[in-house]
Amino acid sequence: MKNLQHRYIEMMIISNISTTNLIRYPKSLFSSLSFLPAPSSSFSPNTLNPSFSPTHPSTIPHSHQPFKRRSSYTSSTGLHSDFYVTPSLSQSLSYDVLRFNTSQKDSIFCIGLIRPVFCRFRWFSGSSSDGYLSSMTLETDKNSEFEDMGIHFFDETANKVKICEASESNNTPKQVSDIIELIRSCKDDLASKLNSMGLTSLSVQSINQIFRVLNCERISALNFFQWVLVKNPNLYNNYDVCSLIIDNCGWLDDYNTMVSMLNEFKEKRICLTEKAFGFLPVLGSSKSLVEESIRRQIKTLNEVGGSCYNSGICALINMLCDLDSFEMAKFVIEVTERKVSHYNILIRQMCRRYHVEEAQALMREMRELGCNPNIKTYNYLLGCLCKNGKLSEASIVLEGMQEAGTPPDSLTFEVFIYYLCKLGKLDAANEFLDQMVSMGIEPRYSTHAAFINGYFNTRQYEEAYKYANHLGENYEESSNMIYSLLAGLHQKKGDLFVAQSILIEMMDKGLKPHFPVYVRTMKQLAKTGRGHLAWKLKSKFSKFSIESSTRTG
Repeated sequence: MKNLQHRYIEMMIISNISTTNLIRYPKSLFSSLSFLPAPSSSFSPNTLNPSFSPTHPSTIPHSHQPFKRRSSYTSSTGLHSDFYVTPSLSQSLSYDVLRFNTSQKDSIFCIGLIRPVFCRFRWFSGSSSDGYLSSMTLETDKNSEFEDMGIHFFDETANKVKICEASESNNTPKQVSDIIELIRSCKDDLASKLNSMGLTSLSVQSINQIFRVLNCERISALNFFQWVLVKNPNLYNNYDVCSLIIDNCGWLDDYNTMVSMLNEFKEKRICLTEKAFGFLPVLGSSKSLVEESIRRQIKTLNEVGGSCYNSGICALINMLCDLDSFEMAKFVIEVTERKVSHYNILIRQMCRRYHVEEAQALMREMRELGCNPNIKTYNYLLGCLCKNGKLSEASIVLEGMQEAGTPPDSLTFEVFIYYLCKLGKLDAANEFLDQMVSMGIEPRYSTHAAFINGYFNTRQYEEAYKYANHLGENYEESSNMIYSLLAGLHQKKGDLFVAQSILIEMMDKGLKPHFPVYVRTMKQLAKTGRGHLAWKLKSKFSKFSIESSTRTG
C-alpha cells in the first residue's frame, strides 16, 4: 500500500498534474487506489481552479498555513486514513486557489491536494516554475525593491521570465521517474549508474521534482546531489538547488550531514533560501514544539556561522512570513538578533498583505527596543499606502519620517510619483520631481518611465515627447530606454509612423533603440504595407550598429 501511495504522489509531482486534470480522470483510477476516494460528481472545473489567481495574500485565511508532515488523518466525518502527502507538492501548484465547501473538503484531502492538520486547512502556495524563477535576476532596471510593491514597467520582463522558464523544462517525465527509481533501488555506485543513463543535463525543475519525491519517501538525496554538482558545477551558484539538500537532511532528521553540508557551503560562501526549511513543522503542532524545532535549526546555523547563518536566518524569517506565521518570525528575531534588516522582512510582508496597522505597530515596537526604522522600512509602508489609494496617509508618514531624522531617497519619491502618474495627477507628480531634484537626488530610470506612462495614458502625447526630449538633454544614461519606451507605447497603440520616427530620431542622436521595440515596429510596418518605412528603419539600424561597433572596437 505504501509503495502504491508513493507512486501516485510521484506521478502527480513529475507530471505536474493540475487539479482540473485530476477531476477529469475516470473514477476507476481512483477506486483502484484504496486510500483515495473517487472524486465527487459535484466537483466542477470551477471548484478546483488550477490557473493562477492574483488573489491578494491578505484575503487568505490565517488557518490556511503550513503543516508538519503526518501520515494519518481523521476527517470530520470520522474517516481515518494513513497516507503520505509530500509538502513540496504544494509548491507545484504555483499559488493556485482551491475553492471548496464543507461537504467537499474530505474528498479534496484524500486526493492529496490539501493536507489535513488537526482539521485546519491551508491554501497551497509557492513560487512559479518550482521556485526556479525566485532565484532569477531580471536585467530590467534597479527597481527590484519597487517591484516588491507590485510595480512593473515593461512587458519584456514577463517575456524574459517565460523564455527562461521554458528553457528549464528539458527532461521528460520518464527520465525523472527512472532517476527516482534508480535512487530508490541503488545503494552503491549511484553515480556510475546515473551516468549510464546518458543524460546530457538535468534541469532545475527536474531536480526539484526529484527532491520532492525523495523527501516524501524519506530517502537521502546526498549521493544524487553530489552527482548533480559534479555534472554541473555551475549549480553551486543556484542557492535554491543548494538549499534543497539542507531540506532533505531536515526531513531525515540527519543534522550531522546537514552541518557537514553547511560547512561546505560556508567555505564557498553559498547562501541559503527559504527552500532549506520546508521540513520545519511550522503549524499543525503546538507552539512549544514549533519553537523547539526553530531553536534547533537556529542553533545549527549558529554552529556553522558565516554566509549560511546570515542568509539562513533571513530566509527562515521570510519563509515564516510567507506562511503568515508572523509570531514565529518575531520569535526568530528575538532569539537571534534584533536587526533592522530582520524587522524589515516582517514589515515588507505585512505591507504586501496590506496589514498597515500591524506594520505601524511593529515600527513603534522597534523604536521602543532601540531599533529605529530605516528608509527601507518607511518605503515599504509608503508603497503599501499609495498602492491602496491612501495618498494623504502616506504624506503624513512622509512628514513623520523626516521629523524622525530619516531623509527620503529616490525610491521614496518614486513611490509617490508612480501612483500619482497612474491616477493621472501629473502636476502633483511633477512637484515631487522638482522637490527631489532640489534635494540633489537623481531620479531613477523607473521614475522617468512613470511619467512617460502617465502622459501617454492621459493622451498627452506631445507632453510625453517633450519629457523624453528633456530627459535626453539632462539624463543621457536613461534617455535611450525612455525613447524606446515611448516608441514602444506608440507601436502598441498602432501609431507605427510615430514609433518609427522616434526610433530614427534617437539613432540620429547616437542612442541605440531597445532591440525588441525596433523589431516589433519594423515587422508591423512591413505587415501593414509600409515596407518603405520598414526598410528605412532597418537600414538606419544596421548602419547605426556598424558605426557603434566601429567606435567601441
